[in-house]
Amino acid sequence: MSEPKNSFVSPFVFTLICMAMMGGLIGLVAGVANGSGPLGLISGALFMFLISFLAIFLGQKELIVRYSICFFLIIFGFLFIGIIGVFLGLILGWFSGWFLYWLHLGRYRAKLQPYLSAGQVLWHYTFRVIWGGIFVFLITPILVVMPLSFNAQDFFTFTPEMLRFDPDGYSLKHYEDFFTNNEWQRSFKNSLLIAPVATIVSVSLGTLAAIGLSQSHVPFKRAITAILISPMIVPLIISATGMFFFYSHVGNFLEDRIGLDKNFVGYVKVILAHSVLGIPFVIITVTATLVGFDSSLTRAAANMGADPVKTFFKIQMPLILPGVISGGLFAFITSFDEVVVVMFVGSTNQKTLPWQMFTGLREQISPTILAVATILVAISIALLVTLELLRRRSERLRGLSPG
Repeated sequence: MSEPKNSFVSPFVFTLICMAMMGGLIGLVAGVANGSGPLGLISGALFMFLISFLAIFLGQKELIVRYSICFFLIIFGFLFIGIIGVFLGLILGWFSGWFLYWLHLGRYRAKLQPYLSAGQVLWHYTFRVIWGGIFVFLITPILVVMPLSFNAQDFFTFTPEMLRFDPDGYSLKHYEDFFTNNEWQRSFKNSLLIAPVATIVSVSLGTLAAIGLSQSHVPFKRAITAILISPMIVPLIISATGMFFFYSHVGNFLEDRIGLDKNFVGYVKVILAHSVLGIPFVIITVTATLVGFDSSLTRAAANMGADPVKTFFKIQMPLILPGVISGGLFAFITSFDEVVVVMFVGSTNQKTLPWQMFTGLREQISPTILAVATILVAISIALLVTLELLRRRSERLRGLSPG
């Protein structure tokens, strides 16, 4: 009878090497933060090597060893770092104890096929480590901004009080400045005005374009599609330059010939420019939704006497609605976060939130930018969660996933 796969015990040296590598990585991060990366790398590797060696060599019960590692690292963190070291020591101690026995007792093979070779198992987890490293690399700059937005000082760095979790080191004054400062509030209101209207225009035109391009009898579909999605491919500075010259003539026509208010014309130009940037996202998402659409439904509605408009709103629109909303969310985010085009096309009266943030960085280092960035991250997360829920709903409607 074959031995159970979860009873496989890793070689002693293999476990020590892996633990030393983990300790070296953690030590490197701590060392870089304190200005001595190589020393942190060596110290972390030796420290974790010795702890792992003693834990395995003494052969005590797993629970006792894991509690001992947690206790030791908590004391170590408190002596060298302070209160924050207690939390870091607790997290590091729990993970180190779990990782030690996960390796030593061969638990990493518990959920894998027993016929996998050592090289295949190594690649299985190496791939996940690479994926995790990329994720940390992408998400860390965003996560750093959030605690900095609560800094009680006007700095872009973590103060000693913040690192000690001292309440005096944290404040909501940057958020208060954002909600009370007239410049920030005017730019915020401009963004809330421009982005929704640009989204409505993008969704309307992009949906109609996607439906038209989905028809089999439309000639030159590939060329037309390439032209319509070109704003998301062409470098933004080139698009902004072209829009500047084009919409300046449009603005002169609306002001001189029709007699519209200059400020109103400025908003119209920015909304149209942002609509151009958002239409490609709507076309792509709606086109993807139309791939699984059953065109026989529209033909059946036409046979029963429904006109094209009624067929669209009663039959086609409910089925492609997740794709339409997804495209609208992308268009909204594009308009809400855009700064280059609005600087070319708009004026100071149409200054949006990203434009105000850019001004705050260029003319004065305003910590309020950190609070605004945190708010924008929260809005983006809410929109992405909504997008994911709509994607799952679309898959259920198309029968690609269980209900």
